[in-house]
Amino acid sequence: MDKLDLQDITSGYRERIRRLALFDPLFDLDRKREFDHNKMPIDMKGLGLLTLLFFFEQKLMRHYKTGIKELGFFLQQLTESQYRLEVGEYERIARTIIQTFRPTTGKKRSYSFYNWESASEEQIDYSILKANDFDMKTSTQFYTLDEDGLELVFATKEFYSEFQLSINQLILRKQLDKGEFKGALRQINEMHIDVENLQERMTRLKHEIQRSIVSEETFERYKQLLEDIYGRLTREDEEFKELRLFVKETRERLYSKDVHKKEVKTYQLIIQITSELESVHYEHSRLLEQTLSLKNTALITAQESLYYTGIQAFNFDQDLVSKIVSTPLPVESMKGVLHPFLKVEENQVWSPLALFAEQNILEERENSSQQTFYEVDDEEKDNPHRKALIETYKVLMSYYLEAVEVVQASTLSTFMDYLDKVDQSALYENRFFYDFWMILHQRSPIIKGEVDEEEGKTLLGEALNLLGNQTLTVKEGKGIINRVNRFSIQEMEIDLEDEVDELS
Repeated sequence: MDKLDLQDITSGYRERIRRLALFDPLFDLDRKREFDHNKMPIDMKGLGLLTLLFFFEQKLMRHYKTGIKELGFFLQQLTESQYRLEVGEYERIARTIIQTFRPTTGKKRSYSFYNWESASEEQIDYSILKANDFDMKTSTQFYTLDEDGLELVFATKEFYSEFQLSINQLILRKQLDKGEFKGALRQINEMHIDVENLQERMTRLKHEIQRSIVSEETFERYKQLLEDIYGRLTREDEEFKELRLFVKETRERLYSKDVHKKEVKTYQLIIQITSELESVHYEHSRLLEQTLSLKNTALITAQESLYYTGIQAFNFDQDLVSKIVSTPLPVESMKGVLHPFLKVEENQVWSPLALFAEQNILEERENSSQQTFYEVDDEEKDNPHRKALIETYKVLMSYYLEAVEVVQASTLSTFMDYLDKVDQSALYENRFFYDFWMILHQRSPIIKGEVDEEEGKTLLGEALNLLGNQTLTVKEGKGIINRVNRFSIQEMEIDLEDEVDELS
């Protein structure tokens, strides 16, 4: 048996004792004997822990004025169904708990112990609660958690054992960064133990899967569990690779600086860390392969066994034919027995949801347009709807020119605001308004209002003639305009320039 390194075992003894000392106030509360009116003992240690959680929650919510009265009200709300106490008694219990965590002497709590690392008697001072504020008018003291109190709260929080290896990897990286090679080597040894525990858990899980899968629901649950485990092990494997690369770079850097000659012990530690880290990574890789194998084989085997077990357990003559022939079943029960063996019924039905499908609705009122762009046809030049649309586009252009003069409208939304101002909101409640601006955007820029002979015969001919010598440019803007429920359009930036502006 190798000789034990006593210094390694006792290293950090004071810090470990300090963490244990933080729990001492809870055990002091446990030794107090408090009873309610029904002579039922009060769980003082439990109320002490709940007090810590209460102050922690107040700290999270940034409620800084929390004192005995607030704590007593919290304990009353929490335990009034369990204990029979008066309001004043709850405040007395709250005062007792606070004084246990924070003595009335004003000094910190202390814990005396023998330090086996330094071989001397020592004392640890710690503070769970601290004064936070004071109300002069009501002479009320307010409290909050001190740093040691926060550490005690976190110490009672559950950290899942499957994440212990990831935590150790983070600690190892910190130790390597700081050059604490001896502590890093000990951390790797702890990681060996973590990997061994994971291997034992995987073995138990494999047996549990083979023994416990009795339904599809159980199968899916174990399948998800293995996928989670495999994902976590994959991330840990990537971290192992990065740690090995970091250790390799550290060793090469020390070698280049001739540390292996000057500090032989330090370099030997690096060599040992490299070897041990490779070893634990190898064991972890085997664990990753085992999980993948369990995921791909054991689950499938369990599912197949579940299927064949069902087939073997079913006897057609005994379970079906005999049941029908020997037992006089009513028609309803007969349908239930035969239903799994009958073909699925198929019927063509009409769904009421078809009523809510998108439909093309045409307005039957004056100045209404079709749901698509109007196509020009020589045979329909005298069509009354076409003439009405040409006139409507001309009206829209005239209103826009007015808006430019009055409010310098430079966007489509500004123009629509102007229509609201002159009580012409009905114009943008129709489809033709949006068709008009979409066509202008497609033809933009319309230079100096010039249209050729063919364009003069189109739906926009008379509207474009109103521009005169001006140039109209329509570009896409930011945002969507939703003035009415039926229509929406992208914002447009509209620029109108005359010939004089361009020459200048």
